[in-house]
Amino acid sequence: MALEILKEKYRSKVSEVVLGATREEGGTRSHTITVGGESTMPYLHFEGEMPNRPVIALEITDIVPDWHPCFGEYYDEVFADTAAWAKRCVDKYGADLVQLRLLSADPDLGDSSPEECAETVKKVLEAVGVPLIVVGSGKAEKDDRVYPVIAEAAAGENLLLGVAEVENYKAITSACMAHQHNVIALSPIDINICKQLNILIAEMSMAMARRIIIDPCMSALGYGIEYTYSIMERARLGALQGDKMLAMPMIGNVGFEAWRTKEANVPTEENPGWGERGERAILWEATTAMAFLQAGLDIVVMRHPRAAALARQNIDELMQDNSY
Repeated sequence: MALEILKEKYRSKVSEVVLGATREEGGTRSHTITVGGESTMPYLHFEGEMPNRPVIALEITDIVPDWHPCFGEYYDEVFADTAAWAKRCVDKYGADLVQLRLLSADPDLGDSSPEECAETVKKVLEAVGVPLIVVGSGKAEKDDRVYPVIAEAAAGENLLLGVAEVENYKAITSACMAHQHNVIALSPIDINICKQLNILIAEMSMAMARRIIIDPCMSALGYGIEYTYSIMERARLGALQGDKMLAMPMIGNVGFEAWRTKEANVPTEENPGWGERGERAILWEATTAMAFLQAGLDIVVMRHPRAAALARQNIDELMQDNSY
């Protein structure tokens, strides 16, 4: 008697979002990247399709960051040159995308003007051919002035620009609408707020509903990771069951979260049983990434090249179609 494999049947799928634009499409990217499109829960290849493999972005900043000394081996000579740093991420460490965080726009960290931020974005675009993610400083009042200038300066490039939040989504959404960019919708580990924000953006323009990437505001390994996982899982199930306002690909700032945990920062001599600090932190980041890949992450934003390499190896293994 033949073994029958029971399979879930879903009536919808995650929408696809294209990042970047080639010269033929009005941009300057060497290629585009498409994320999303899943018609099954993550990596259940026997139940549906995952037409686009998850991609890895490496994070850079426009000022020298206060990161762990173990990054120096990889980036010391390029930390002060944002364009060279981006090029290193792509050419040497194989990043699928680059995420530029505009820390210098923060009034407490340099207070760069919107025009200065736009110049930095243009330099990075000139340095690499991959699609670009640009996120603000995190200071909403200043970022609202920066987004329109960046969006206009990079018109045609089809950036992924972030972040939009429930309390502060109109400025960035308007900038993306005007210059045809994609937007990151950030919600604080809450499925209802996630859906509400997507509805608010879609109400400004239904075309923007097809340009949203969800950021569920994840946590790192050991810091409520299971709660974030469950929110991402609920969003994916909602998408597959036909909820259009949850049917967007997901992005996660794994590196940002992992490297600010106690486990990544406690010195080796303070707790030698935890192992060497640098190695421990790299594994903390890689393990966090692997967990969220299982939850359905489409874009993994990482910091350390070794952690990114481990995550890429995990994606290779997960994308092997072992359908019954």
